[in-house]
Amino acid sequence: MKILALDGIANDGIAHLQEQGFNVDIKPSQSEEELSQILPSYSALLVRSGTRVTAGALAKAEELQVIGRAGVGVDNIDVVEAARRGIQVVNSPGGNTVAAAEHTMGLLLALARNIPRADNQLRHGRWERKALGGVELAGKILGILGLGKVGTAVAHRARAFEMKVIGHDPYLCADRVRRLGVELMGLKDVLRQADFITLHLPLTQETRYLIGPELLTLVKPSAMLINVARGGIICEDALCEALLGKRLAGAALDVFEEEPAVENPLCHLDNVIVTPHLGASTGEAQARVALEVARDVAGILNGQLPVNPVNRPVNRICDLKSAVL
Repeated sequence: MKILALDGIANDGIAHLQEQGFNVDIKPSQSEEELSQILPSYSALLVRSGTRVTAGALAKAEELQVIGRAGVGVDNIDVVEAARRGIQVVNSPGGNTVAAAEHTMGLLLALARNIPRADNQLRHGRWERKALGGVELAGKILGILGLGKVGTAVAHRARAFEMKVIGHDPYLCADRVRRLGVELMGLKDVLRQADFITLHLPLTQETRYLIGPELLTLVKPSAMLINVARGGIICEDALCEALLGKRLAGAALDVFEEEPAVENPLCHLDNVIVTPHLGASTGEAQARVALEVARDVAGILNGQLPVNPVNRPVNRICDLKSAVL
């Protein structure tokens, strides 16, 4: 059986598959048309976020048994179409937790202390200490939207900075979150109270444009917003208007609705820090997610049950409405 690995899957995952006796072809990111042409000869596909696995790309993939996403987000994969075709989709949800949490804290600190602006001004010969005064994290309220693996890891780190942590997650019970040292409350209450707001949600139909014009009116003018989750959770036009209108003090964005975001107007605002989707971009994280998903893909091709299933292929169930977990 042949496996196609795209988007720069780390060598740890490739090596594991080769050790298991699989023939692995390594290619760069592919367009829908390119993928539809080469995919029919493969039993498994491994991707990161660079390739979109659409219904069109899967149209002729008769031999494909499993799609492995090296990472947590699967919004670049048509999960329902894969299920309809009997294709298992799996991901690696735990491997990039530390990297994403640390990147969040890095952006949080950079926002609070104006670090990128200070660096840029000094490199251009400007010594402007008075204009770059920041705020301390200690004693401030951090609002976390989404208390899964990454959100929980951010909460632990924020408490070490003596922040008060509040959060919103409709899928968790208050007692469990309270043991983490987080006060669970409604979405609007988090937005009203938080000095810093960080997003750790998947991109779904429910979360797309969750942070839009209406909810942005609830935040403090002094509040700052961080997104290391997924582009599309924030309505970027509304965010831009709030920042320009001084209804939000600042934002730090690692993800965008359209990537690469080289022409995004948010990238040109002085009160915005931007990074090019680096949340999981550490050597350690990429090795972990590649190995985790490679083990799952190898197991499925050898007839084992998936460890991290994202969908239920219809050849195993009767109801397509239950195809997405």
